[in-house]
Amino acid sequence: MLRTIILLLLIALAAGMLGFGGVEGLALWMIRILLLVFVVLLIVSVVTGGRSAPRL
Repeated sequence: MLRTIILLLLIALAAGMLGFGGVEGLALWMIRILLLVFVVLLIVSVVTGGRSAPRL
């Protein structure tokens, strides 16, 4: 997931330098959403101690 965020950031930077404002805005919006999901999952993992669900 972190690789996807970095890739979208590079796309947004390249689009911004080339003048494609719509593509840049869309990529930045997706970065914000994915970063939020990443941070929430990281916090949940830290709080639960990184334990996986018990196997049945």
